[in-house]
Amino acid sequence: MKSALSSQPSALSDVCVGTGALARPSRAKLGSRPRPRQLWIRHVACWFALLLLFAAFSSAEVLKIEVNDAIQPVTAEYIGRALDLAAANHDQAVLIEINTPGGLVDSTRDIIEKIVASPVPVIIYVTPSGSRAASAGFFILESADVAAMAPGTNTGAAHPVILGGGKMDDVMKQKMENDAAALMRSVVAKRGRNVELAESAVRESKSFTDQEALDKKLIEYIAPNSQDLLHQLSGKSFKRFNGTTVTLSFAGEPVRDYPMTLKQRILSYIMDPNVAFILLAIGALALYAEFNHPGAVIPGTVGVVFILLAAFALNLLPVRFAAIAMIIGAFALFAAEAKFASHGVLTTGGIVLLTMGGLFLVDAPIPEMRVHPLTALAVSIPLGLITAFLMSIAVRARRNKVVTGEQGMIGEIGIAQTTLAPAGKVFVHGELWDAVSTVPVPAGERIVVRRVDGLTLRVDPVTAARPVMA
Repeated sequence: MKSALSSQPSALSDVCVGTGALARPSRAKLGSRPRPRQLWIRHVACWFALLLLFAAFSSAEVLKIEVNDAIQPVTAEYIGRALDLAAANHDQAVLIEINTPGGLVDSTRDIIEKIVASPVPVIIYVTPSGSRAASAGFFILESADVAAMAPGTNTGAAHPVILGGGKMDDVMKQKMENDAAALMRSVVAKRGRNVELAESAVRESKSFTDQEALDKKLIEYIAPNSQDLLHQLSGKSFKRFNGTTVTLSFAGEPVRDYPMTLKQRILSYIMDPNVAFILLAIGALALYAEFNHPGAVIPGTVGVVFILLAAFALNLLPVRFAAIAMIIGAFALFAAEAKFASHGVLTTGGIVLLTMGGLFLVDAPIPEMRVHPLTALAVSIPLGLITAFLMSIAVRARRNKVVTGEQGMIGEIGIAQTTLAPAGKVFVHGELWDAVSTVPVPAGERIVVRRVDGLTLRVDPVTAARPVMA
């Protein structure tokens, strides 16, 4: 690592060695020779700069990242980019501070592959006190070159769980256990840790405190903070996954933080199943409002944006398509309530469907990666009531009597301005119209409009008007 960086300082050393020789010809051209004291000062300054540069190149840093969430695709991308950056910068090590309840198997395997293949040693540190590296976090902890925990932390409970948390048949259970146990054995054996005990965390869901993990050789260090951990590691040798032995020296080495990018933070936030469900529900409500009020634009735009964000997040999560069908069915019941007026029965059914669709939407192995029941109820009940209310307003508006245009004139009451015998002038809606009556009407009498023929009204006297159904 350091030899790769030493080429630049050695090249500069050649320049320093030849400084005096290079300086003399240039001085000779100017008709003056450098004084011995000037040459000595120049040599000292050059070698001093060389030493500083060599120290800068030979001092590799420690790259630190923090994982404080469930293990999912964004986590795998974040860790992978950090390892690539550390390798490009020839850092001494990557320190991953982890606190996780577990996560998705595919993302966990992806992270383990990247850690095992990393040319830079990886240190996994469960911190702060009170945190955990459970389930998928235990696999990641055991895959590290150096595993460490803070006092008061725990790890383990890595038994595979069927998506959705349901009961699996014996054959599937055995297959999943054997697969997870084989992965654990392959990782732990290469690291020289307790294979049998690590496998028991998979098959028997055993958990371990920090001291138990240290005593039983599941981890190498317990440290109250990262500075103390690096101090304990400095000068100690350990074997890497490929069998090579490495000794690191962290004396005076800087620790550089590598936070998530803005894109990763946004994706990590919207990949929370609760957030994804809220985005999906609000987006569906906004599109629903746009369909009932075409041309409003804003609801349609909001609906498309929210639904696309939810679709992107759900695409990276294990989703039940039956739950999507339940959510669509819920909106169909909301629309039917306004049309058929079932006195709340259809709305109640829609709320139940929307709640169940939210609960079953994300088919994750741990509760932290599923929609919380309170979130499902808090979204479903108000959304159902709002949707049914909006639909009822739209239906009533379609049933109301038309009050504009030609249809709006029919049934209006006016005054005959001239005698209608049968044609004449009438005053309706503040305007003077040509009118024709079926019977003579004297001027000043009230008339009712029966029909509109272009610019001519067909009218009857009010006294002879037929009763009009309300």
